[in-house]
Amino acid sequence: MQLWVKIKNHFFNAFRELFVYNHGSLEFRAKILALMISANEEFNADDCEIINKIGENIYKDDPKRVNLLFLSTKELVKKVNDDNGLDIDTLIANIQKELRFVPRYAKKIDIEPLREIVSLSKNEDIIAYQNSILEFLETLKEETLNTKQSQIKKDEENLVSKY
Repeated sequence: MQLWVKIKNHFFNAFRELFVYNHGSLEFRAKILALMISANEEFNADDCEIINKIGENIYKDDPKRVNLLFLSTKELVKKVNDDNGLDIDTLIANIQKELRFVPRYAKKIDIEPLREIVSLSKNEDIIAYQNSILEFLETLKEETLNTKQSQIKKDEENLVSKY
């Protein structure tokens, strides 16, 4: 049974864009979570628990989507930690770029749940770094919501989402 789950997860990771409704939104949220976790340079059971908790709050009745958020976040953190062509600066640049193209994603940046990730850190330098990232995300969110209001409103009129 364990092998089947691994194969299924690998399959969904490979073809996520085709099979997952509103994939971009989920991927954006995974990037935000991965950014915070990667700043700590560790991925442990507590991080997994927080990701699942955040996912359950967002996707209340959709455990498959919660699992996909977890898997996407874990994959991104692994890429950053393995120095696999992705680093924190690139992740930040990707988040900024996505907000330029899809400004409504700024509404998906929820700072309070991310503070739980900071609370897991023990090193004062890492805590300061994560708090700086939170401040950056909060500023980015506010700037995007303020400067792109008309585009967000227009996009939301044309969008039907269950999340």
